[in-house]
Amino acid sequence: MTALSASSAASAGTGSWDRRLWGILFVLSGNMILDALEVSVVLVALPTIKADLGLSLFQVQWMMSGFAIGFATLLVLGPRVNARWGRRRSYLGAMLLFAAASLAGGLTDDATLLIATRVVKGGCAALTAPTGLAIISTTFEEGPGQRRAVTVYSLFGAAGFTAGLLLSGVLLQADWHLTFLFPAPVALALLLFGLRLVPPDAGRGRAPRVNARVLRNGPLLRAALGAATLNGTYHSLLVMITFESRDRFGWAPWQTAVALLPACLPLALTVPFAGRLVARFGTPRLIALGALATFAGCALRTWRPADASYATGTLPTLLLLGAGFVFAFAALNIQATSTVAAQDRPMAVPLYQTAVQLGAIVLLPSTALLLASSDKDRPALLLVLAVAGAGLLVALTGLRGSAATPPRKVSP
Repeated sequence: MTALSASSAASAGTGSWDRRLWGILFVLSGNMILDALEVSVVLVALPTIKADLGLSLFQVQWMMSGFAIGFATLLVLGPRVNARWGRRRSYLGAMLLFAAASLAGGLTDDATLLIATRVVKGGCAALTAPTGLAIISTTFEEGPGQRRAVTVYSLFGAAGFTAGLLLSGVLLQADWHLTFLFPAPVALALLLFGLRLVPPDAGRGRAPRVNARVLRNGPLLRAALGAATLNGTYHSLLVMITFESRDRFGWAPWQTAVALLPACLPLALTVPFAGRLVARFGTPRLIALGALATFAGCALRTWRPADASYATGTLPTLLLLGAGFVFAFAALNIQATSTVAAQDRPMAVPLYQTAVQLGAIVLLPSTALLLASSDKDRPALLLVLAVAGAGLLVALTGLRGSAATPPRKVSP
């Protein structure tokens, strides 16, 4: 619980890190990857859980939506929690609660309790993810060292979704309960390291408040709408494809996990270069390209032949969804903060991230209801396509001012 030593602080600024700094980054990034894989590890398990517990598609999708609800709720309240209890106590407390919820979820067959633990874990992730980034911003001095730390942190988050897919495919061969249970010991191990390494708060601050400047910020609002449609369409299509893999193709969970990789692996591989892409092409162009790729993927999925194989009917959609995230993910995040005054960012960022989760919260249940009320997937696909189209229209409106703001050059 001691503060950083003088030598650690100095190395944080120069980019030459000692073991303590590497340890802090390991804890924060390890928790980030744990939060990220929580989404994909349950995605592949949904058909197995549905069959084992006798749930409907609408009921079982709350395993995904519940996590998003908890995340969105605590994102807004997170700054107040940090202001009251401090970053360190909030972060470590959320990790402990995350481990407890994982244990409870892994030891029950009650669907209501399972969903409740998912809501709790989403709330914990909403505290640890942005708080971890805030700890990096105060531990690593601004400059090359901090940029490298943020890159590592972001890379772990992007890689978490891919890791979750592969891990779920392995765990489901034994028991689906393990997909809920395995994070508990990992979170406890990170907590033990965190108790020793996470530095104390320099001081308590005031909880930020929403103001008119934030709500009237056009680039921020466009980024929020774009991210909501991107996230909602992405997760809705992945859930539909996951069930198709089992019900139509008869694939085992590990085969489904591998089949979904084209939608997430490209992002994990390109995160280190995202900043250069944004500097070269600017956020509006990349966001528009991402929205176009996502819309094209939804359109292909909607009008694919009924007897299309994975290679001709599913893989192109997954590749386009992956391309959408490669183009737009970092650009949306950067646009959401780059035009916001520094004093407004503590509230603007949670509002933006809440919008990201609202896309899944609204679209996943709606898609599940349409799938349950029809013997065909066309109505659900048309809804997803319409949302993707709305995201494309929002992205295109952002191109109008892009000519007046040329992209920044970046040194290699």
